[in-house]
Amino acid sequence: MSEPMSPSVGMAVLHLFGHPAAEFDGQAVIAAVNTAQGRGVQVVSVSMLGHKADVAFMAVASDMRELRAFQTAVQTAGVFITDSYVSITEVSEYAANVPEEMKNARLYPQLPPAGKNAWCFYPMSKRRDPENNWFTLPFDKRSELMAEHGKSGRAFAGRVVQLVTASAGFDDFEWGVTLFAVNPDDLKDVVYTMRFDEASAVYAEFGAFYVGMVTPVEELVATL
Repeated sequence: MSEPMSPSVGMAVLHLFGHPAAEFDGQAVIAAVNTAQGRGVQVVSVSMLGHKADVAFMAVASDMRELRAFQTAVQTAGVFITDSYVSITEVSEYAANVPEEMKNARLYPQLPPAGKNAWCFYPMSKRRDPENNWFTLPFDKRSELMAEHGKSGRAFAGRVVQLVTASAGFDDFEWGVTLFAVNPDDLKDVVYTMRFDEASAVYAEFGAFYVGMVTPVEELVATL
C-alpha cells in the first residue's frame, strides 16, 4: 500500500463541482459519502444554484489519498466533474499571533458549522501588476492591510464562518475561500463589505463564484 500523503501541518481540502451524468446512481453517491466519512473524511454536500454545477462536495482529510478515493467514488457513481479546486488549510503569516484556539480552528476545521447552510466558494490571488504588486510591499504594510481586512470580516461574526485555504502550488489561484452563512444575503453582504478594504480593492483578483445550500446527501441526490 502507498504511504499516506499528508500536509506536515493542517489538512488537505478538495472541492468538486459537477452534474449528474446519464449513469448517475444516487445510492452510489450516498455510499461514496458515507464510506469517506467512515474513513475520517469530512464531507460537505451542497445543492448548487445556477448552470455551473448541480452538486458540490467539499472534502477535508489528513490524507490526500483519501480525497483521491472519494473523488473516484463520486465519479464512478455518475457525477460528471466540471470543475474542482485543491488546497490545504493554513494559518496566514499575518495571523501568527492569534490564540492557539483560533489557529486550530483554521488548521483543523469542523465542518459544516451548525446553522449556517448558505454556502459559497471562490478562489482568489493577490495582484502582481507593475503598479500594484502585493508581493513587493513590505511585510509591515501587508500586515496592516490584512488587519484592516480582518476587522471587516469580524463584523460578521455569528452570521458567517469563513475558511481560507492555501492553494499556491496546488491550483490556478493562491487561495480558496469557502463561506458558510446563516442567510444567503449574508454571503452578499460580507463579500461586498470586504471589497472596499485596500487589500481587496487594490490587490485582489477573483475567480468564479459558486453558491448553493448545504444539504444532506440523501436529500441532495433526491433533487437530481
